[in-house]
Amino acid sequence: MTSTESPRHRFAVRMDVALPPDMDPAFRDDLLTREKAYAQEWQRSGHWVSLWRIVGERANLSIFEVADHDELHAILWGLPLFPYMTMQVTPLAAHPSDIRAGD
Repeated sequence: MTSTESPRHRFAVRMDVALPPDMDPAFRDDLLTREKAYAQEWQRSGHWVSLWRIVGERANLSIFEVADHDELHAILWGLPLFPYMTMQVTPLAAHPSDIRAGD
C-alpha cells in the first residue's frame, strides 16, 4: 500500500436466503440471474474476496475487503436478494499466527 492509498477493512458476512415458496418462477429466475451477475461484478473488482457455500443450507459465507463500513453497507444493500436475506457481519483483523499475515 502506498501512502496515498486508504487502508482496507475485511469483513466476514454470513448471508442466509429465504425465498418465499410461492414466488413466481420467472421472477425467481430473473432475481437469481441478477444476483449472480452482481456478485461476480464485485468479485472481479476485488471487493468480494471470496464466496463459500455453507453445506446443507441456503446460505453463504463471504469475505469482503472494502474501504469502510459504508462501502460494505452499499454493496450489501445492492444485492438483488437483499430483501430475502438475513446477514451477520463480522469485522476481521489479521491474526499474528497466520503465515500469510504479511501479504
